[in-house]
Amino acid sequence: METEYDQVLHSVAQVKITDSADVNQDEDGVKVSCFTEVLDDVTLHFQVIRLAKQIYVWIGYNSAKFGNLYAAASTRPSNTVSVTSLLGGTSDNTGSGIARRLVMKTGPSIILACNIPKNNPLLEAKAEKILIRKLIDLGYTMPTPLPAT
Repeated sequence: METEYDQVLHSVAQVKITDSADVNQDEDGVKVSCFTEVLDDVTLHFQVIRLAKQIYVWIGYNSAKFGNLYAAASTRPSNTVSVTSLLGGTSDNTGSGIARRLVMKTGPSIILACNIPKNNPLLEAKAEKILIRKLIDLGYTMPTPLPAT
């Protein structure tokens, strides 16, 4: 008879964590990609965790600070994207716009943690562009994005 400890070990053994260079779309499991980009005098850190029906993204600005946390998902019947703030921030902060646009480009729901300063829209645009490029490289985007809301 399998103990609870054995069940947990078996469950953990099934989780597949891969480096961004080794991501294979045909495999199930958790896929983790981490990368860093330096723009001018700013360092942006990214972590993308792909789950079965959800993508978690963290964008760090010059540090490993968690930042505000947002959830975004496509809503029915009109396929509009709804965003809510889970921790800190409000709907007008940097992360909410990025989360909304990520859902439109990828399809699954997005959980986004972001600490990019609110008063720097150029940095926000550059960070989003880098992230979208990486998501395309990883094969996480839809062939036809959802219409803008």
